[in-house]
Order: sequence, then structure tokens, then C-alpha cells
Amino acid sequence: MSLPHRPPVASAFALLTASFAATASFAAPDPVDFARDIQPLLSEHCASCHGGVKKKGGLSLVTRSHAFAETDSGAPAIVPGDTAKSELVARITTPDEDDRMPPEKPLSADQVDLLKRWVAEGAVWPEHWSLAPVKRPELPAVKEKDRVRNEIDAFVLAKLEARKVPPSPEADARTLIRRLSLDLTGLLPAAGKVETFSAAWEAAAPAERERLYGSLVNELLGSPHFGERWGRHWLDEARYADSSGYEKDSTRADAFQFRDWVIRAINDDMPFDQFTVRQIAGDLLPGATVDDRVATQFHLMCQYNLEGGVDAEEDRTKRVIDRIATIGSTWLAATVECTQCHNHPYDPLLQRDFYSLYAFFNNTADEVIFAGVPPADAAEKLKKRQEKWAPIAELIERQVTDKNLATKLQAELSNLRTYDNSNGFTRVVAERNVNRRITYLFHRGSFLQPEIEAGGIDPAVSAVWPEVKARAKGGVPDRLDFANWLVDPGNPLTARVTVNKIWMHLFGAPLVASVRDFGMRGQAPTHPELLDWLADTLVHEAKWSRKELIRRIVLSATYRQSSTVRPELAAADPNNALLARQNRFRVEAEIIRDVFLQAGGLLSDKVGGPSVFPPLPSDVAALSYANNFKWATSKGEDRYRRGLYTFFKRTAPDPNLIAFDCPDASMTTPVRGQSNTPLQALTTLQNEVFHEAAQAFSKRLVAAKLPDDTARIREAFLICLGRPPEADEIAALAGLIAESKAYYADHAAEATELIGPHACADVSAPEQAAWVAAGRIILNLDEFLTRS
Repeated sequence: MSLPHRPPVASAFALLTASFAATASFAAPDPVDFARDIQPLLSEHCASCHGGVKKKGGLSLVTRSHAFAETDSGAPAIVPGDTAKSELVARITTPDEDDRMPPEKPLSADQVDLLKRWVAEGAVWPEHWSLAPVKRPELPAVKEKDRVRNEIDAFVLAKLEARKVPPSPEADARTLIRRLSLDLTGLLPAAGKVETFSAAWEAAAPAERERLYGSLVNELLGSPHFGERWGRHWLDEARYADSSGYEKDSTRADAFQFRDWVIRAINDDMPFDQFTVRQIAGDLLPGATVDDRVATQFHLMCQYNLEGGVDAEEDRTKRVIDRIATIGSTWLAATVECTQCHNHPYDPLLQRDFYSLYAFFNNTADEVIFAGVPPADAAEKLKKRQEKWAPIAELIERQVTDKNLATKLQAELSNLRTYDNSNGFTRVVAERNVNRRITYLFHRGSFLQPEIEAGGIDPAVSAVWPEVKARAKGGVPDRLDFANWLVDPGNPLTARVTVNKIWMHLFGAPLVASVRDFGMRGQAPTHPELLDWLADTLVHEAKWSRKELIRRIVLSATYRQSSTVRPELAAADPNNALLARQNRFRVEAEIIRDVFLQAGGLLSDKVGGPSVFPPLPSDVAALSYANNFKWATSKGEDRYRRGLYTFFKRTAPDPNLIAFDCPDASMTTPVRGQSNTPLQALTTLQNEVFHEAAQAFSKRLVAAKLPDDTARIREAFLICLGRPPEADEIAALAGLIAESKAYYADHAAEATELIGPHACADVSAPEQAAWVAAGRIILNLDEFLTRS
């Protein structure tokens, strides 16, 4: 059989191609990367038996020093560069089932190969990325320099170019103004503002567009509603609520003082380092003001158990533990609560480290002060209140001999003192200067088993972190020293953790997916150089200014990309980790309520003040312990306040908020869930609050001096979606409106009921009822509830 003739050049080319293919197939694989390849493998398959809690065979794989040390057998588990002498390699490759590790589920061939190659290459075990000092990285070189508006774009574009993925085009003007408004204020841009901005944008040259966009950014950052929007993010982490939790769930009439402090601080762009110090230790600042002390309510947002028979010391201990867990998550992204009972199973944190942190907070006490009144007046009123409550306290001390009952009554008295809010009382944290408690390690985490024989524990942090230094030379550090340590430029965690969450709120996804865990079991950043650039910028260039960092992010081309999903990246980058586009996501629970009320023209723009009581389902409103609370629905403007001002009762929260994943305030919540359930659709279609918004929206539309229904449909779209409707959308809604008018003309009573209290005197009931039906459809569009 003869083969077909090939021209010499073609044959040579084929040979050359085959040669390259063969060479490529035998090319050496990339070096093993510890953080990417080895650490996740050890954490997943080995740490349960060879971690911080269990060290079977004398082997712990949590830290480099332990992993390379001799085991109980006298042989080291890992000998860098020598697989033959490494017991770890022997155990994962042995055919003997009794000796093979892991015992129950052997590693795959690829995993075994990775570990062998890692050992052979020298078993490089660098410092964990989150513990390494933050260093400002060099900007990467990019080919398409015209796509770079600031440094952020260089880091993102470099990764995209390496993968040969182009970024998405810039979003249109209408999308940009709606995105910015929702991200920075949580409100819709006014329809007129959208039209003006869009027209100016379309007519402008590139340089003028930059000016228009920058001016819009500055306007929104300066809005008083910026503090509300970003304050709500912080309140999730502070576990804010207006009640104490547990069975009694007593009202905290002063809690709003902390919420309002957060809003003011963010609106005033209080530097994040000061924002931190005031909440952790504002009472210890020299010349601490009332505002400084109100900030310490951060510690008091935990739950208080005021039930009968509760051990007061146990409850206090639980609150201190909660504070440590909250601070560990919020500033350090460290799961320190895992060390309350034993060493951390995955991270190099010891049980003793937990109680060293505990010692910073073990001598705090609740104290009542006046907030928001002149000092002289406050002193006089405080004196009167003390005179009022002193006899009751004395009676309790004299007449009650039962220790548990006495403790309970004292707690009740404290509660009454705190919540007699008619005179501006607010509760804050103070340092206990007499009868100071000694901190002991609790055996297995039980406060009933302090290891007194081992001696007291001084305030300190884990040895894997930089040392906390006392202000006084040779002294013991206190809570203020700890607060200063959190925001010291040498702390590798706080800035990284903070910018990661700021990025998350502006993109719908963080750079480090494990937002509350930067430890060994956490995930590595998708863009580590960008994360460190942002962290360094926040500290050194922005001087801890939240607004300045946000400004830089939203001015970037990366932020301004279209969020349109790209099918060609569905398999290669399904989660948009490369940031080849913006993300599209539903707005949060409170913002859903806000934009409904805003579209209806009902939303109050009042900022701050006591919490309010919007309408609730009657069975939820009636929930209380022994009738100790009544949900009295607010009237007038307070009925239509923003969602973050809704009174949050831990045992009976507003179901409209919970339906859309609002946290329950039982613990710090840096990341809200994003569920998608039928209940959500039923809530916005049928709940009283959302239905009333649709009624008011219909009145707003029919009362406007517009020529016809087509014009009203256009106006409705501009209000809700920031864009004009498409022809098919107009046709569909016009048909529905015509059909509804005909129906309600024959069913006048139903029309009147549907319109409710928001009837327009100049319009017939059937016509307005038709617009209630149409308005509900527009308000329930996915596009309306989504930030694109």
C-alpha cells in the first residue's frame, strides 16, 4: 500500500510539529506551590489527626517547625529534598493498609505525586500569606495601557492578559449612575438625575465624561445616606439589635445611640483606625468624650441573658467570649473562638492565646451615662436618677438572702436603670479599676474549671502575630493598647481584612472568598498583589479613609465594566474570579424595602433617631415574653423610615427582612447570604409594606400630568429601572392596563380595595387600580431588585 506523497516542506513542518508536541508532553511541570497545592491538601486530609488538637505519633502539620521535627518514632516526617528518608512519603505510598495514611480514604495518585514532588523540590514552606507583612507591590506591566484608569486596573488587566481574556466594555451611563447610587447610598437615583447624566454623558468627550463621573462619585460620597448604607454593613458585623436576646429579649431603648454613632462616623469619614480604637477602647482615651464612650457600645451588642436562675458569672463569661470572637472575625479574620477549649485544629493558635485575648476584656463593666445632653444638665439628672434607684438597690441588698434571686434582681434593676430612657440614659463600657479579676485558662473551656494552679494570664496576643506593646514602658498592655495594635501599620491582618470587605460590597464578591477566615483553612486571594496594594493604600496614602479607598475603587475601569455575563467564560471562569466583568446581584433586605418605598414616593429621608415600628403581620407583632413588649406601629413619617431604622427584636425580627437574608444578630455577620426562594416573591407581591408601596406608586404615576399610558409606562421605568422601556415591554404593560381597566370598571369595590388609602381624587378608581396592578409587576421585576 503506497502512502500519499507529501511535499518536502510539509513533511518537515509535520516532523517539527510532532517534535514540539513530544517535547511539550515531557516538559517539566510547574514547581509545586505550597499555598496553592500543599497546604489545602494537608488541612483537608491530615490536620484532623495531625493538627493543633490531635498530634498522633507526635506529628503536627500546622506549622513548619512542628512538621519538620522528629516524631515519636524518632524519624522526621519530612526531610526536605529526600523522599526516601521522609516518613510522610513512606506512609502515603505504602501498600500496607495498617500503615497507610490517611487510614480511611487514601490520597489520589495526583495528590501523592504532589506531595512527593514538593518534598523532592525542598519542601518549601513559606510564611502564610496573611501573616506576611504588607508590602506595596510593583505595578505589573500590561499591553493595553489605554484600558488602565488607575493602579487597580493594572493588577486586574495583567491577570486577564495572562489568560488571554479581554475585560468587558464599560457599562452605559444609566447603569453606572444606578450602580453607584445603590452601592454608595442604597437608594435609586432620581429619574430626572438619570436623564440629565445620561444626556450629558452621551454628548461628552472622554475627558469630560471622566469629570462627570468623578463629580457624581463625590456627590454620592458626600450624601448623608452614604453613612446609612455603609453603616448597615458595619452593623452586621457589630451584631446590632434593639433587644437583648434569649427568652426575655428585653428592649434596649438606647441601642440606637450606637447605630447613629456609626452613621455619623462614616459620614464624617472618621479614619478607620480611629473608628476602631473608639469602639474597642473609647472609654480609655485621654479626655474621652461622650461620643467616644458611646462608641464602646460595640461591645454591648452581644446578647444578655436576663432570665431567672441564670448564673451571672456564666453570662458575663459568655459575653466576653462573644466579644473576642467578634473582634477576631471583624478585624483579624481569625477563628479565635476555636481555641476556647483547645488549641486550634488548623491554625497556629493555642488555647492559651485565647485567654491572653480574654484578659484584655475581663475587667470591663457596664456603665450608664447621659448621651446627647449638656454636661451640666447630665450631671444634675444623673444625681436625681441615682437618688431614685438607690433605695431599691439597698432594699435588694438588705432583704434578699437567696444568692441566685439577689443576682437576678440586681440584673433586673440594672436593666430598669438602663432602659429608663426618658432622660437620655445610654449604656457604655468602662474599665473596672477595683476588685480586678484575674484571668485563668478554663479547662476545656468551662468557666467552672479555671486552672488557678497554673497562674494568672496577662493580656497578650498569639506569638504568630506582632507583639502588643504597652503605652507605659514596662507596663502590662490594656484594651487601648490592643485597639492601637489592631490598626498598627505593622499588623498584617487588619488592613487586608478591611479592604477585602470594602471590595466585596462594591463587587458582590471579595478578593478572599473566606471573608472571616484568613487562616490555613481559608482561601487564598484571587489577586494577592491587588489585595496588598489596596491594604497599603488604605493605611499610607488614604490615611485610613474609607471614602478615599472607595473613591479609588469606583473610579477604576474594573468597577465600571458591564456586568453582562459572557458565555465564553462560563466554563473557564464561572465565578468571575478573574474580574473580566462586574457582578450582578440582588440588593439587601433593607434596601429592597427602601427602594419600594422610594419608588412610591413614601420614603422618609430623615437620618438617625430612635428605632421605628413599621407594620408587621399581627401574629408576629404580638410575640413577646410574658407581655413584656408591644409592637406599636409607627405613624406618619416614622412608618416610612429606611430599613436600617426598623426596630430589630432578636426573637421576633421583621419577617420582611429575614426573608431576604438579613442576619439575626446572634453573631457577627461579615457576609450575608444570597438565597432565592418562592417566599421572597410572595413577600414583595403580597406583604402590606410592599403592597402599600405599589398603591402609592400608582398614585404617583396617575397624578403626574402625563399625556397617556405609554408616557406613564416610560416614567415608571425611569423611576424604577433608570431606563426607558422597550417596545415589547410597552405593549405587554399597555395590554395589561387596558384589560385591568375593563375588569375594575365592572368590579368597583375591588378597585377601591386595591387602591387602599392612596387614592388620587382626580382619577377614576378603575384606572388607578389598573396602575396598581401594573406597578406591582414593575416593582417585582428582577431588574428592579438587582444591582447591575
